[in-house]
Amino acid sequence: MTAFLVANLAPIMFGSLIVFLLFGYPVAFSLAACGLFFGFVGIELGTINPAFLQSLPLRMFGIMQNDTLLAIPFFTFMGLILERSGMAEDLLDTIGQLFGPIRGGLAYAVILVGAMLAATTGVVAASVISMGLISLPIMLRYGYDRRVASGVIAASGTLAQIIPPSLVLIILADQLGKSVGDLYAGAFVPGFVLTGLYVGYILLVSLIKPTFVPALPAEARTIREDDGTSGLRSLGILTVLSVIAAVAFAKTRPEGTPLDEKIVVSMCVGVGVAFFAAVLNKATKLGLLSRMAERVTFVLIPPLGLIFLVLGTIFLGIATPTEGGAMGAMGALVMAIARRRIDFKLLRQAMDSTMKLSCFVLFILVGATVFSLAFQGADGPVWVEHLLTGLPGGQLGFLIVVNILVFLLAFFLDFFELAFIIVPLVGPVAEKMGIDLVWFGVLLAVNMQTSFMHPPFGFALFYLRSVAPVDDYTDKVTKKPIKKVTIEQIYWGSVPFVLIQIIMVGLIIAFPGIVSTNTTKGPTIDADKVLMQMEKAPKADPAPAGADGSAPATTDSDKEDPMKGLLESIKSDQGKKP
Repeated sequence: MTAFLVANLAPIMFGSLIVFLLFGYPVAFSLAACGLFFGFVGIELGTINPAFLQSLPLRMFGIMQNDTLLAIPFFTFMGLILERSGMAEDLLDTIGQLFGPIRGGLAYAVILVGAMLAATTGVVAASVISMGLISLPIMLRYGYDRRVASGVIAASGTLAQIIPPSLVLIILADQLGKSVGDLYAGAFVPGFVLTGLYVGYILLVSLIKPTFVPALPAEARTIREDDGTSGLRSLGILTVLSVIAAVAFAKTRPEGTPLDEKIVVSMCVGVGVAFFAAVLNKATKLGLLSRMAERVTFVLIPPLGLIFLVLGTIFLGIATPTEGGAMGAMGALVMAIARRRIDFKLLRQAMDSTMKLSCFVLFILVGATVFSLAFQGADGPVWVEHLLTGLPGGQLGFLIVVNILVFLLAFFLDFFELAFIIVPLVGPVAEKMGIDLVWFGVLLAVNMQTSFMHPPFGFALFYLRSVAPVDDYTDKVTKKPIKKVTIEQIYWGSVPFVLIQIIMVGLIIAFPGIVSTNTTKGPTIDADKVLMQMEKAPKADPAPAGADGSAPATTDSDKEDPMKGLLESIKSDQGKKP
């Protein structure tokens, strides 16, 4: 029995952790308890050196001294403040009016606003709850299918996990030992590709089942001109001018500029042109722009300005992710104060929630550190490496197995737990197999996004359930009876979007350039072609040999070849020994 434990301590340790988690014990304490218990068992069995655990206090201090983790409370606080500032409400109302005349317009608005909130908040709970409170009643009022409505709200909220500034990307960067900025740059395009897939799904639904996503009736479109038109023509002209300005500016950027930097900066230039035109039209009262064009412009400016304040400064190299998070938190606070949407009570609630989430993350990180230290002492990484590198198919087989493992564990664990438990085990193996860790981190982030959408334990589904109507009610506007939203409808609504996220994982594996083309890589050096040259020592007058038979004086040729002089000196010393 002892021999069996010694030979299989690592797999027994990992299996025991899974059992602890399935019993429902807190993740942080399960990790720490398993680590300490099996650490002591390994010491008794002689497989772990007692001195190995002495590095544990240093690791704890290392966690507290990690500046990267400061970005977590900053982005969390920013998201919670924006949730209370009314920005999401204004965005959903305006974008909903913009797309209202077409089938699926409200769903398109939810997806686009979800992507914009993701690029400003980085917090899934804030996005899902905000859009659930604001858009779900409107969708139910005008006849949207409950499965489609609940699915699109939950899925759009999870975009906050992959679109920077994402909290999971910060954790993955820390666990993989990579720069947060590199993972932000790598995830920038995949996040918006996933947004496009969501839009494509709604378009498909509107063509196959048009009754599931009806257009807004005429009486619900409140933003109209004096002549009764929608005012979309001037908005289209303004959009074209903004796009032309953005493209023209992008062409002036020097060659080699990263794609993410071009997109962010060019977008800001286009928005600046639109904002200048809207301000000029309002100040001079020329009437060149419609009410819809003015409202869309003024509503989009604050979130886009906040996006540039956070992501723009990071991608341009002006600020680190931690500094960008601090500026975003301050910008969100200023925005909320300017809108007069926040008071001391709401501020205290946001600070309390930020503290709870930050403590939650750090406690899990401490527990994961205890577990990983004992796991390393039991040669766990070697066991994982042999297990994964022996898979058929090389890199592709490794990626398929790891993604299936993460997908299955996501039914029971959230993304924090997956990042702290699985990533430290598979990251070193991926690096040894020659896989770019930035690309690998973005791939895992997309896969972990399914943990929010998995029935029956997806957190986004729970967030939506908390704000969805649980009883039949009478709508305040139409005075019509509205049926409740059941948990089964929420579950079935999430299934198509989980499949879309799996498709996105496959796209990243099949087309790695989606991620890798956005990361800046330094020059590669071929060690076999490195030529090392040693400078010649300056010539000097030969020194006379010592009278006591010491080492002979070096000649000019010895000065030219220092190694030759050193060898001659060693031989002279060896000749004197008896």
